[in-house]
Amino acid sequence: MLNPVSRLAVAAALSLAVCGAPALAQADSAPGQATPTAAQADALVAQAEKEFFDYSLEANQVYWVNATYLTEDTDALAARVGAKGTEMSVHYALEAAKFEKVPGLSYDTKRKLDILRAGIVLPAPTTPGAAAELNAIATKLQSDYGKGRGTLDGKPINGSDIEAEMGNLDHTPNEYREMWTSWHDNVGKPMRGEFERLVTIANEGAKELGFADAGAMWRSNYDMPPDDFAKLTEKLWQDVKPLYDSLHCYVRDKLNAKYGDAVQPKTGPIRADLLGNMWAQEWGNIYPLVAPAGAGDLGYDIGALLKAKGYVETSPTEADPAKRGKWETQMFKFGEGFFSSLGFDPLPETFWTRTQFIKPLDREVVCHASAWDIDNKNDIRIKMCTKVDSGDFVTIHHELGHNYYQRAYKDKSFLYLNGANDGFHEAIGDTIALSITPQYLVDIGLLDPSKVPGTDKDIGLLLRQAMDKIAFLPFGLLIDRWRWGVFDGSIQPADYNKAWNAMRLQYQGIVPPTDRPDDAFDAGAKYHIPASVPYTRYFLARLLQFQFYEAACKQSGWKGPLHRCSFYGNKAVGEKLNAMLEMGASRPWPDALQAFTGSREMSGKALAAYFSPLKTWLDRQNKGKSCGW
Repeated sequence: MLNPVSRLAVAAALSLAVCGAPALAQADSAPGQATPTAAQADALVAQAEKEFFDYSLEANQVYWVNATYLTEDTDALAARVGAKGTEMSVHYALEAAKFEKVPGLSYDTKRKLDILRAGIVLPAPTTPGAAAELNAIATKLQSDYGKGRGTLDGKPINGSDIEAEMGNLDHTPNEYREMWTSWHDNVGKPMRGEFERLVTIANEGAKELGFADAGAMWRSNYDMPPDDFAKLTEKLWQDVKPLYDSLHCYVRDKLNAKYGDAVQPKTGPIRADLLGNMWAQEWGNIYPLVAPAGAGDLGYDIGALLKAKGYVETSPTEADPAKRGKWETQMFKFGEGFFSSLGFDPLPETFWTRTQFIKPLDREVVCHASAWDIDNKNDIRIKMCTKVDSGDFVTIHHELGHNYYQRAYKDKSFLYLNGANDGFHEAIGDTIALSITPQYLVDIGLLDPSKVPGTDKDIGLLLRQAMDKIAFLPFGLLIDRWRWGVFDGSIQPADYNKAWNAMRLQYQGIVPPTDRPDDAFDAGAKYHIPASVPYTRYFLARLLQFQFYEAACKQSGWKGPLHRCSFYGNKAVGEKLNAMLEMGASRPWPDALQAFTGSREMSGKALAAYFSPLKTWLDRQNKGKSCGW
């Protein structure tokens, strides 16, 4: 996960950009004011970049302290600095909107004005009281979600616990149904009216900034007309849909064998609560139910390999500073070594003295792994509560992908300190994670060459990956497609739930475990809806990571199956990768994509190639079955 503080509008503009009416009023044009000029636009951009750059250092430091030292006081500090960033973001968005049609703008000024104008997720209009109302609604929706409870055996259960229980294979179908239904009823339904009002206000704000609606504003961040971007995402989905369809057919058959016709029929859609996840977005938790016998066993575990080399996980009660985090820190040396093998400079010394490698003894922290760029230059670091296991070994490589991206574009001006689009940053880390192959583990001395798994293990390995990476794709697409329809009015409030479940059926081939009333609000049971977090970035990242990975493997001269490739040690790959990373957001994403892959088009074809052996196997397993829904 990339720490969002270091992005365009620092913390606020990428989460919630609303503020008090007085600040908004400052952006209004005075009566009789002369037409804005290109020189004034240049001056506005220069002023915004200086103000945001100066502010970002303070904000990043405050947010880091808050995340690594959770108290009521640091929460209050974070709230104050966030409010300041919000006010700046809205002010400059409105100012930037005044220059949209000014002739004679330079490339950089035009691009930076567009970034300022479209970087807000929820824009408030200048109508007195609208910003305060939008802020209150958005805050309440997120709070209500966080306080949400479902039930299990009739007893209340919170969000993190119910999510874990949905992945517990020991429950009965009735228990899954209870958890799913209670969560959607208790969490989603009550927020429907407030969500409707939020949409109305955000649309008014987007129109003041020159957009048709808030959804069009979100889509305008992709260097193409909003409608063209919508068409592109549908095309990308069609590239990978055949693979998803094959996986769906195979998994449905296994669920039918497990639960019987009365619970999961052999044909039609899959019951949503049986897929190991509250939202059926990733299916990895039910892999044991679908795994081919013997083929899913790698023959090694990275955590066990580390421990065999003497890596010892820090005891929660270990008080000796010399021992706390010793081996967890060493795990990061492997990640640094990967990038060094590609020709990247070593991490700065401050990375090793300022990173949170493990959970401290004396305080509460946010343990969710994230990568940070504190000063927009060299103070890069990671926040993790690292465990000596396979999952965190992979996460380290992923998070370092963010840090090396941040450092690559550090010399760009402030508004360009970001990925080429919001899918790029996550995709870089995932590309590196894909390269943790058995050969890479041999190359770094963790795996004995004689223990490299044979090709008979490939189907199990690919199927396990597909249960998360492929299963996620339609969900990653439909979240925003539904919201785009809500914002543009093609989905009316009375049809919110009907349209949501129709889209879930269309793209995912799933249905709720019980009939859903029209006045329900099932979409609200997914965090990113009440939190107003755009979701298409995750869909793009799932595709881009394979496109980057395939390009790196071709550049390295790899000739074998794509999923076995590691480009570790190839400095030619590193040189081309850096050429893309150092662009930041300074050029349209097709330019950045071309710099590394040679193509200007995002595509799902690399993902399809990666999983092609699995697709062949799945189709063989599905022969004679009635696939589709």
